[in-house]
Amino acid sequence: MPTSSHTPVLLEEVIKALDVQPGGRYIDCTLGGGGHAAAILEHSSPGGQLFGIDADPEAVRIARARLEKFKGSILVVNENFANLEATCIKNGFFPVHGILFDLGLSSFHLNGSGRGFSFQSDAPLDMRFNPHQEVTADEIVNTYSEAELAHLIREYGEEGFSRRIARCIVRERPIKTTLQLAHLIERAIGGRRGKIHPATKTFQALRIAVNRELDNLEAALRQAVELLGYEGRLVVISYHSLEDRIVKRFMQRESSHCVCPPEVPTCVCGHEATLRLVNRRVITPSAEEVQHNPRSRSGRLRAAERITYRGGCCVATEDNHLLVGAEATGWRRPALLKKLRLVFSMS
Repeated sequence: MPTSSHTPVLLEEVIKALDVQPGGRYIDCTLGGGGHAAAILEHSSPGGQLFGIDADPEAVRIARARLEKFKGSILVVNENFANLEATCIKNGFFPVHGILFDLGLSSFHLNGSGRGFSFQSDAPLDMRFNPHQEVTADEIVNTYSEAELAHLIREYGEEGFSRRIARCIVRERPIKTTLQLAHLIERAIGGRRGKIHPATKTFQALRIAVNRELDNLEAALRQAVELLGYEGRLVVISYHSLEDRIVKRFMQRESSHCVCPPEVPTCVCGHEATLRLVNRRVITPSAEEVQHNPRSRSGRLRAAERITYRGGCCVATEDNHLLVGAEATGWRRPALLKKLRLVFSMS
């Protein structure tokens, strides 16, 4: 069985952005090889707890083996983060001090899964994170119309040659392996242009479509805010502009007190901010990290902190039951509990 040699991206920055504290409770929504999870557990010791989620059952197996030494402090489940809230409620893991999304592919997916995520080696056109998913890249490539393929490649891959690639795919079908598809795309475009392989954007588009990555991300971000306790941190690492745009707009909206269109003279939306931006500017890997881990070069970290406003005063996100839940489910920040009690005594 394959093992993971995944190197976590922006590791120190993640720990700082999450503000990991001893006794804290954290969720890693993209467990992967367990690199970030291990660091979170080490920094939250003693008493820290982590809930690890991954859509890939093989990644879950690898992570459980790697994190065996933290047994008793970690719970790992095979689930898509699109179902984040229901999964946490089912397992009684809420509210939490921090939630992490690392949206990149692990080295296991790129090098050892045999599911066609990479064109560096030949493999079937699968690209599913979970083998129980119905749609595969093979189905998309060999059954979609030319117009559907061109739209998918343009929208999810931001590929300027989408029509040309779609035309070649339809003409050359059936296409069954990664190398067959990669060579076809290279011929369609007319060879390598720039630093990245001509097939990179098309493979990205197919993977996003197969796994419904953007839809799932939007759903998971909304759920994450509901699971965070007061001053809890939401941290997301994205790797391409489509993901980063979703994260940026979500955090900007949730940190704004009004989301009315600019042409509306008076606020009528009734929106209340639920987040405060931790870093105004996106955080990217250092030159040293990129040198040691080239796959980190496109990583972009954004972080926000859970708040809400009532009468101009920062308060906890739920009513008194949150205070009870905080004490009952293992929150270990005395200062936080003191602040919660003060707020509720004034309300």
